[in-house]
Amino acid sequence: MTLKTNFCSSPWFHMEIRNSGDFGYCRWADEGSAVNIRNETPLQFFQTHMATVRNSMLQGKPAANCQRCQDMEQHHKVSGRQRQLLKTGVTVDNFDKSLRSSTYWSAFAQSNLTNGTTDQVPVDWQINLGNYCNSACVFCSPDYSSRLAQEFKRLKITSTDPGTNWAWDLDLLDQFVASLSNIDQLAYLHFIGGETLITPAFKVILEQLIAAGINHRTRIGFTTNLTVWDNDTVALLKQFDQVHLGMSIECLHSINDYVRWPSEINSVKNVLAQWIKVGHQHGWYLSLRTTPTALTVAHLPELYDFATQQNIGIESCNFLHNPSFLRMSVLPQSQRLAIADQMQTWIDQQYITTSVQTINVRDPNQLHVQNMQDAASYVNYLRTAPDETHLLPDLVQYLKLLESLRSNCVLDYAPEYEHIFRSAGY
Repeated sequence: MTLKTNFCSSPWFHMEIRNSGDFGYCRWADEGSAVNIRNETPLQFFQTHMATVRNSMLQGKPAANCQRCQDMEQHHKVSGRQRQLLKTGVTVDNFDKSLRSSTYWSAFAQSNLTNGTTDQVPVDWQINLGNYCNSACVFCSPDYSSRLAQEFKRLKITSTDPGTNWAWDLDLLDQFVASLSNIDQLAYLHFIGGETLITPAFKVILEQLIAAGINHRTRIGFTTNLTVWDNDTVALLKQFDQVHLGMSIECLHSINDYVRWPSEINSVKNVLAQWIKVGHQHGWYLSLRTTPTALTVAHLPELYDFATQQNIGIESCNFLHNPSFLRMSVLPQSQRLAIADQMQTWIDQQYITTSVQTINVRDPNQLHVQNMQDAASYVNYLRTAPDETHLLPDLVQYLKLLESLRSNCVLDYAPEYEHIFRSAGY
């Protein structure tokens, strides 16, 4: 194993707090830890509990739950690892030299001598505010959607609740923001839910960050599902010097309503237009957040084209892992190749050629190139990912179960799938 293949600088500056209050070492990792904000401070977790993760990195071994980044790099999609390396001045193409010249080189060396412990502080955060959500996306889970959690219990898919969201505890919120205020070099805070705009904690934290003056020295980001517009929250956001806005949408086709149930595409487009307008007015970084699945991947070219015309980027955190039956690879090979060809046609029409991968996906001067190379990663995935058509019956069974509550039908939105779905038991 080599450092170049598996090393990631993220554990020296980044951490996450999950909806339950458990800490995590990475926003891209599948699982968090068993250490909770109710029992441990963020700094204690970061400096001591994350030592094993840093040790693995220094030994050239991938830490647990790094599969998502490995999959992204396999299909030439910019991975979380590559993005985090870049934040410390390290590039995979020039790994050895850039590692030694990194501003974090002394921190890496210190941890190498102390079994992975560090004196560094977490300056880059993913903050999960809970699962309170007005949507029940078919690819989501009860951990991130209270509405889906209710459906799962009614359908007897699960009999347990996801647990109490830490951010509902105002004392914990106060303690957490106080800990952030003590980090002088705090660089980035990204908030997700649930749906952030209906989660009371989001507005509370924004107010507290403004009161502490953090709004003038730290970038914030958040993700919204485009079903909500709240003037009070927008007014708070305008007080931050730098805002990254992620707008969740799968496509501009009506099947977005089915996948992101119970959204309505015309309303979603109207809210999207409002966010784009205010975002451009205030110089925010805007991106469409999409989770391509077997149901929506055919509509991606139109979404890439829209984003490029609007001068905004497209980001997905990774290739979908779970539910496995919603992965693009469940589609028959002939259908996958046809979609890949359509996407390649869009790429070819951009008349841009580049042999160097753009790693800084949030560089506003590289949005067009970034969208093109991101589209190319899905072309690669569709053409090369292992065949998983054996999961189609599981997909059909799951959709029929949800439809029994929602009184809708996937074939009304995607009639082109009728043959493959009928053959799988629909």
